[in-house]
Parts: sequence; structure tokens; C-alpha cells
Amino acid sequence: MTSANWYKVLDELINRGHLAAGGDLGRIVRDALATHVGVDGLLYVSDLPQRHLHPLGTDAAAPVAPIAIDGTRAGRSFQRVEIFRDHDPETGTPVLWVPVLNGTHRMGSLRVVPPEGADPDDATLRQHCWTVGGLLGHLIIAKLAQSDALHRARRPRPLTVSAELLWQLLPPQTFATPDMTVSAVVEYYDEAGGDGFDYTADGRLGHVAVFDATGHDLQAGLVCSMAMAATRNARRVNETLAGIARRADTVLREHAAETRFATAVLATVDFDSGVLSYLNAGHPPPVLLRDGRIHKMLDEGRRMPLGLQHLDDADPTLPGREQLRPGDRILLYTDGVTEARNDRGEHFGIDRLVDIVERESEAGLPPPETLRRVVHAILHHQRGELHDDATLLLLEWPTPRHPKLLPSEALRPADDRAVAHGHPARSPGRLDPT
Repeated sequence: MTSANWYKVLDELINRGHLAAGGDLGRIVRDALATHVGVDGLLYVSDLPQRHLHPLGTDAAAPVAPIAIDGTRAGRSFQRVEIFRDHDPETGTPVLWVPVLNGTHRMGSLRVVPPEGADPDDATLRQHCWTVGGLLGHLIIAKLAQSDALHRARRPRPLTVSAELLWQLLPPQTFATPDMTVSAVVEYYDEAGGDGFDYTADGRLGHVAVFDATGHDLQAGLVCSMAMAATRNARRVNETLAGIARRADTVLREHAAETRFATAVLATVDFDSGVLSYLNAGHPPPVLLRDGRIHKMLDEGRRMPLGLQHLDDADPTLPGREQLRPGDRILLYTDGVTEARNDRGEHFGIDRLVDIVERESEAGLPPPETLRRVVHAILHHQRGELHDDATLLLLEWPTPRHPKLLPSEALRPADDRAVAHGHPARSPGRLDPT
């Protein structure tokens, strides 16, 4: 398994990928690995609620069962964004589980069975597998919009039309640059009514937003979609936060029913100064997390919900401002999170929410895994039956220098990472001892 042979794997994936349908990716990677490096590979994609990994490109006559993300080695690889060693339960053959990433967004896992006699702990083997996993993540995203087969693989249950609409508009659930990390999650994923999130990072400014439209039907999805499109449209012509909100007001008042509106938080962070500016359009206040606990609720910059501000009225609302410190995190959420009730009528509440976020973060989990577990805790609180959409978004400034968040950084030489970060480095290819 020379580097030249691994290059041939990448070459085949890229060139066959140009004319491939999404449902072909599992077969293409399996063929390329077997032909050029003698590796048995099976591609799995995560479903939207991030509860199972589903195989792609398997023989219909010999179906392969999905793998639970919780409680399995494959799932731990997905959760922690690391290569994990496992073994085949029938043959005892060593197996590697390799994260499949689009940037920092977790798309699934690649099951790799090295050829007989190969060392599964070999650093070079793991580096090559890591690179293949990164390429596959990009290919999945490139093919997703035109592939019903990929969409079906990611849906344990059919979506409502409203959820179908919103999932086409939402950006990836995890995004990172050296200046910020954003992780977000939406539940009910399959019946999403009117919740949404958005973000962007260009130049020295980052934007984040969370939306919650009234209702739990297709009209709610339409209102949320219009609000997202209007704010993106204004943002892309460099409008101020006030101008972005006013654009959404205009669109919703002209095209939505009179009783329909959307609450939202619209925020920017200046990467150089660390100044957070935000408008709160009738939404629950964001939480500033500092040093492992709630520092304050961000309750300034309040204005009417989007679509309720009269277009002929001057908008006197000034954005709230907060000076962030490096390592600060901003938690945005919809009321479906904090107002979730259990059988005794107890709200999930902000304190419980922040406690879980901090506890899971201190356990060394990446932000997307932290939020995935928060959503599962909310579902458990309501015995698996939410009564409203629940959306969470976690913004970190700047991006913590940690290999779990930046795959490219994880591939740097260990000595360089240790010096840069001031702590022992972890390679994506390390053998997890547990």
C-alpha cells in the first residue's frame, strides 16, 4: 500500500465522481479501495437526527443493517471525530472506523478492513484513510441536492412538506474557520414547522441567526423560509443588522398572512475586536457562556418580531453589544427547548440546558456532539415526544485550537501541534485506548 497507490484511490474517486449519481458513491469507494490498495471499504451516512449510520452501495440481496451512533465503536468515531479501531464480530478481523467530514460537518463513517498482514495502527494507513474520508464528505455534499437515494438513506422516517422545504435551505449543521465555530441542531427533524438557523463568515465578520415562525404547519415553514431568504438577501448587499431585520419585515408583511410572523436573533461578531452585536426580534435571549458557566443573558437590542414592525415607522432599536473574551460561547435557542415539559409539567429550562452543554463540553466532546446529546436529553425529558420544534445554535469565538474541530490541523506533525497549543497533541489516527 504505497502512497502512489493511495493517490490512485483519490484519483479514481474524483474522476468517477464527476459523472456519478449520489447513490453510486458507496460502490465507487469500495471498488477504488479494493482495486488499488486491497482494502475492503463500506461507506455509511448519518441520518438527519444523528441516531444511526446507514450503509451505501450494499447488495440488495444481502442488506446491511444500520449502526446505532450511541453505544458502538462506529458511533464513537462519529461522535468524537477520530479514527477508532474495532473488529469484525464474526471473523475477528481488525476494522477501522474513519470519520467522513465535509469541512467540520459530520456526514458519516467509512468502515475500513485493511488487507491481511497490514498493521491497523500504522500512522500512514490512518492518514490515507483520513484523507479519503474527507474527500467522501465533499462528494456527498456535492451530490446531495441531485440525489434522492442519498436523501432516503438519511431519513429513517419520511419528512413533512414543511420539513422538506426547511432542510433544503439550512446550511450544514457544523462550520468552522480559524475565527469562529458554529454548531446547530434541529428537532423535530421530520416534522419541522417553523424553526431555522443560518450563519456565514467572510472577511473579518461572522453572522449567525436563529428563527422561530409561528405555527407548526406548512405556512410556518414558508414564513421561516421567507425570513431566512430575506435576511440572506439583505446581508449579501452589506446591510446593517437593522437593515437586515427591516428587509425581513418588508417581505413578511407583503407575502405572509397577517397573523404570521417570526421571532429571531440576528447577530454579528467582529473577529478582530471580539465585539458581538445583536438584535432580538421577540426571541428568547441568547446566553453568554464564560469559564464553564452562565456569565449573563444577552437581553438588549429588543425589537418587534419579524413581520410585525410597521414599515412606515422609524426603527429606533439599537443593536445590543457585548465584548467577548477568547473562548466565550454564545448559545441561541428556540422556546421549544426551554419550554419542553415532562409528565410533571416541569420545563426543561435554561439552567438544565446550560448544565448539559457545559458538562458535555468538559468531557472533551466536539460542539456538534454536545448539541446532539442536548437534543437527546430534551427528548428524554418529554419521553421522546416533543410538542414544539427545538433548535439550538452554539457560536464559539475564536475557534478553539483543537484537532477535533479542524481536520487539517489534526494532520499537522504532533510536535508542531503541541508547541502551538501548549498541550500534548492528538492525531486523528491515534489508537483510542478505551
